[in-house]
Amino acid sequence: MRVRLGYVAIALNLPKVTSSSTVTYANYLKQSNEEQKLNKLKQVTLSNLDDLYKILNYNVKNKFHFYRITSQLVPLATHPEVRNWDYRRIFKKDFERIGLYIKKNNMRVDTHPDEFNVLNSLREDVVESTKRNLWFHVNLFEDIDYELGKMVLHIGSAQGGKEEARKRFIDNFKAFPKEITSRLILENDDKTFTAREVISICNELEAPMVFDVHHHICNNEGETVEDLIDEIFNTWKREELPTKFHFSSPKKGELDRKHSDYINPLDFINFLELCKPLNKDFDVMLEAKMKDLALIKLAEDIKVLRKQWKWIDESTLEI
Repeated sequence: MRVRLGYVAIALNLPKVTSSSTVTYANYLKQSNEEQKLNKLKQVTLSNLDDLYKILNYNVKNKFHFYRITSQLVPLATHPEVRNWDYRRIFKKDFERIGLYIKKNNMRVDTHPDEFNVLNSLREDVVESTKRNLWFHVNLFEDIDYELGKMVLHIGSAQGGKEEARKRFIDNFKAFPKEITSRLILENDDKTFTAREVISICNELEAPMVFDVHHHICNNEGETVEDLIDEIFNTWKREELPTKFHFSSPKKGELDRKHSDYINPLDFINFLELCKPLNKDFDVMLEAKMKDLALIKLAEDIKVLRKQWKWIDESTLEI
């Protein structure tokens, strides 16, 4: 069983590098004319794309193969009041450079659209906004020519009752363009939809599931990870990429929903040992405040606690 570790968006070992610089709509409006508004967007976007390339280069040098690209890469990309912002044409070569680098180095990258994207909202304007935002991620994967690109989405609201919310999600999912739905991975959350419920939805929609271990601890109906793990892997049977998991440690106490700075190595080892009988490769996105530093520390901790495990490189182990 081979396991790869990944991290989210920010490389803290590169302190002056960020691919998430923003331009607020208020700041955009403060620019004195249309040319200056566009130049402001272009300046920040170019900086983000250049810094994303630097982060990817850092990942390759350190043999980090799994990475989540920020959703803030292009400021105001989907804002309905920002017109004539043709960033896809303007930065075509930059996107191509990033995509070539990802593919050349066999990296796995994905995205996680923000929590305000709610596919099953009772409000039609929220559903339409969600569609617009998801198109941004689809376009990003197309612009970097990355066919394997996936984006993570929670089931969302339970307004009107959970059964009605479930039906709304399924109906809206089926009504959305295939270009969007074919790239979605559905995740259990820490308050509303449990892992068991998400598995059921994934099976109906033939969509893969990303199992968030900590969310499951916070929100379950008595099922253990052992009860669910085989079914979770099974949602990936149509996918080319390995199954993906999310792992984080609570900041204070087992049921604290906030993420800790680092990963508790004993909890993580316990999870790996639980998966070992299935003998299937998978990738784990570490959702820790200390980002790449948390990945590095977790690897160091595992090497001390499980000396017999084999490390293929800095972020890949085999047990």
